[in-house]
This record gives sequence, structure tokens and C-alpha cells, in this order.
Amino acid sequence: MLENRQACRFNEEKVKSQQTFKLFQPMEFAMSKEQLVTIAKSNLEHAEAGTIQQTDNFHKVPASHYFDPDRWGQEMDKIFKRVPLLLATTAELPNPGDYKALDAAGTPVLISRSSDGTIQAFFNMCSHRGAQIMPVGRGNTHRFTCPYHAWTYSLEGDLTAIYANKDFGDLDKSCYNLTPLPCLERAGLIWVTLNRDSSLPIETFLSGYDALLAQFGFENWHYFASQAVEGPNWKIAYDGYMDLYHLPILHKDTFGPDYPNRANYYNWGPHQRVAGPDPRLAEFKNRPVEDWPDDALTAGVWTIFPHISIASFDGGGRSIMLSQLFPGETPGSSITIQHYLMENEPDEARAAEAKTQFEFLKYVVEQEDYATGLKQQRALESGGKDFVLFGKNEGGGHHFHHWVDLLLNAKDEDLKALFETHQKTFFTAH
Repeated sequence: MLENRQACRFNEEKVKSQQTFKLFQPMEFAMSKEQLVTIAKSNLEHAEAGTIQQTDNFHKVPASHYFDPDRWGQEMDKIFKRVPLLLATTAELPNPGDYKALDAAGTPVLISRSSDGTIQAFFNMCSHRGAQIMPVGRGNTHRFTCPYHAWTYSLEGDLTAIYANKDFGDLDKSCYNLTPLPCLERAGLIWVTLNRDSSLPIETFLSGYDALLAQFGFENWHYFASQAVEGPNWKIAYDGYMDLYHLPILHKDTFGPDYPNRANYYNWGPHQRVAGPDPRLAEFKNRPVEDWPDDALTAGVWTIFPHISIASFDGGGRSIMLSQLFPGETPGSSITIQHYLMENEPDEARAAEAKTQFEFLKYVVEQEDYATGLKQQRALESGGKDFVLFGKNEGGGHHFHHWVDLLLNAKDEDLKALFETHQKTFFTAH
């Protein structure tokens, strides 16, 4: 019986080994701030010189990549089902007993914080007949109980009780726990890999980017609200995350026609920070590293491959909108869950400001970005053009599509080496 129990536990312990939470050490945190100051100074140099980064060449992406069902199927299998996805934030699950259930790229996932504060993730699936245990949403509980036959599990995923056990028959409960998924909580963000047998460490996938994200201090932020927006093919939506070129044109009536349209791109593996030349940084350039303000160092758009955008705002106080993009049920559709996080919990007046800001951002994305993207989707499917073109000022798009191609051509056993090879930060400034 002991050998059987050990065999049942093997895969669970293999996955749980990736769930440890590592605090950023002071030296690591300081080095991350130095990187951010280096980026800020680079942006300031571009602003003072009137330049931006430019790639050596233009880049063409076949139009069919945005609608071909075979290609889309490969993206689902080789990207969304293989690399870690950012499925939650610490602010959403701050307390023991907190949980979040969601559908992630067609996979039902259950994330919970145990009594000792550890985060774990599971398939949201009962070991009896496979029923989904918890409805989509967030809450707090002491245990998970299946609504079909009342099988009960602990916050750690252990099967603790079988309804009418005497009638059902005895079995080794340790072999029927919830099926765990690899997960990692880092920098106030929670990643989960949908492949339970993944050999790609989440830390390796992050490529050091998490150390810079830690500068926000998200683990102490306040979760305000979430809302959903339907959109076009996931890559059309993601292209927009890294595109500042369109801001004063598409958003002339919302952000304004004078909004900056120039961008520089900084990469850690497939993850990118987009930040424009900013002459306002001049007031800080002679200060020591420790005196640069966090809001100046973290401005811009932070994209986390393959589906996250983090953009800073000030509605209700220092805030961010974290956009969580998932492919839809067809190649031409997607769903984006927008989350509004605030550095400090707002009072009534600040909450009203935050609500107004969040509603405005939904309008901009839904009625301008995604409305344009859905029309773009139909145009591409018409066959009128063979390629989508990215300019020399759109290096983020070059890099993103390069990584999509890399992953579609990578074998499972080569993923770890692929990310290790591309971990080093590099700045492109031609």
C-alpha cells in the first residue's frame, strides 16, 4: 500500500516542487532598479536627440497567420498549452482560503492559497467523474466540495471525504487528489502552466523579467475590479499592446491627437517593455539610482508573453490595468479580461475616480482598438493582402512574431534551453 501511495504522489510532488515563493533579495532588487534607470536614461537620450530605436529591416507576417485554423491550433497546443500563463495576481488572493476559478485557453483551472500562505493550482476537475468543482469566480473557503457528488478536497487539493463512503466503497484517497499544475507566485503575480508534465521551469521562462516587475511592489497592491472585452484574433490584439504608433491617430478623440507615438523596446526573452522617449526624465538624470521615483521608472507598457499587458494610469491614484488576453473559440476571436489594480486601497472619492478611469479604458479598447481589430480581421480573411507589414519603428512586433515562430518549431524537450539562450536583457538602438 505504501508503494502505491508513493506512486500516486509522485507527479503531485514533482509539480509542487515548482510552487515555492522566492522573495527578491535586496541586492537583486537594487540591480533591477539599476536596469530600470539605465532604460530611463536611454529613453531620455533618444528624447534629447529626437530619435528612437529602429530595426535594420521591415518585417512581414503572412496574413494567414491571423486566421488559418491549422496555424491557430498549433498556437493553442504549442504556446498556450506549453508556456506559463499569468492567471492571477496576489492582490486577488491575498488571504489563506482565497481561491480563483477560471477557464484558461479551454482548460478549467482552480488556484488557491493554503493555510500557510502557499499558492497552488489544479485542474478544476473532480477525481470522481470530472465535474468542475468550483464555478468561475473568486471567493474564500475552507474546502472545495464537488457540486455533483459532494467529494471534498482540502485547499492543498487532497481528497478528504467521499460522500456515502460506505456505499461507494473504500479506496486509497491519496490516489484521487486534485491534479496539480505547475505554478509560481513571483512579484505579486501568479503563473500557471496548463501542461501538468511540463519540464519548463517557470523561473526559466520569466528570463529575469520578474525581477524588474518586482519594482512595482504588486504583492502589496489593492485589487479594484475586473471586466471582459471581446476582440479579434489574439495576435491582432497582442500586436496592439506593443504599438504606440497608432495612439494619436486611432485615439485622437480619447487620448488626444498630441499623444506621443514613438516607442523603444527592451526585451527579456519573449517579454517586452515598451517605453517612449520622454524629455520629462531630465529632472531625474543627475540623481543617484535610489532616488529615481518608481512611477517614472515603471511607466509605459509591460508585455508578458504570450498574453499580458500592464499599463500605468492614475485614475484614483497610482494604478495599472493588467489585460489578460486569451484566444477565443475560433481563430478570429479572443477574450480579454481587464483587471484594475491600485497601489493603495481607495477611499470613496478615489474609488469613484478609479471607476471612471476603468470604464473609460474599456471604452477605448472595445470601441477603438478592438473594433478596429475586428474589421482588420475581416479584411485579412478576404485575401486582399498576402502580408501584414511591420515598420522599422515597430520592433516589438518583429520580436513577438519571431517568438511565436520559435515556439511553434520547438520540441518540448528543447524549451528550457530555448529560454535559457534568450534570458539576457538586450537593448536595440540603431
